[in-house]
Amino acid sequence: MVDLTALLADLAAESEQLDALVAPLPPEAWARPTPAPGWTLAHQIAHLAWTDHVAHLAATDTAAFFASVTSAPDPSRLVDDGAEAFLAPPAALLARWRTGRAALAAALAAAPAGEKLPWYGTRMSPASMATARLMETWAHGEDVADALGVRRTPTARLRHVAHLGFRTLGHGFAAHGRAVPTAPVRVELVAPHGDTWAFGPEDAADRVTGPALDFCLLVTQRRHRADLALVATGPVADEWLDVAQAFAGPPGGKRAAAGSEALR
Repeated sequence: MVDLTALLADLAAESEQLDALVAPLPPEAWARPTPAPGWTLAHQIAHLAWTDHVAHLAATDTAAFFASVTSAPDPSRLVDDGAEAFLAPPAALLARWRTGRAALAAALAAAPAGEKLPWYGTRMSPASMATARLMETWAHGEDVADALGVRRTPTARLRHVAHLGFRTLGHGFAAHGRAVPTAPVRVELVAPHGDTWAFGPEDAADRVTGPALDFCLLVTQRRHRADLALVATGPVADEWLDVAQAFAGPPGGKRAAAGSEALR
């Protein structure tokens, strides 16, 4: 059983690491572009604040959550419009993000055991919601770090991202309009501290191996597979590396391989 208290502590730590990266920046630095086309550093934090807000609605007011979806002028722009709506001067934006993520953590901790919270196209347990928020916080933190030219040290918290990436194998295929494979896949990753994280049956013919950081960068679509030290064995594993997607919704705008034109 997942320890929700420990998971929320990891989510808080991941958020605090990103907070410490952006809080000292001068106001003009928040306008710096990031790898996400059209998004500045401010957009990245505003997106996290907006997503925490709607996740809080999902955990506390189901009707308000669904209303926020059905009232969207253009559902295809829900994420972009959410980030735009939450933009504010840096100090106010930081305060909004901090308040919102604390409120969400409290709501998830208080959610009844076994409850499934509504989300975009699915329903999630409080633990799954916390894992998804950690994954997004880490992934958007990578965008911020890339924009600042900072290399962050991987932590054991990546295990949450890696596990989510493994669990969403079928979603990645379905989101790209492909048949969900029935053959199992074994994933063996070298963790930041040198141990091995393994998911899936040991005797699976299809396998993905490599650094945990690289796998997490792939499933969050922060790097192209050609730029990562991941090895796929078997046709299902190989195709998975082309469609892997740990986040909900339609296919994201994948990064191009280094040296080629970025994709939207």
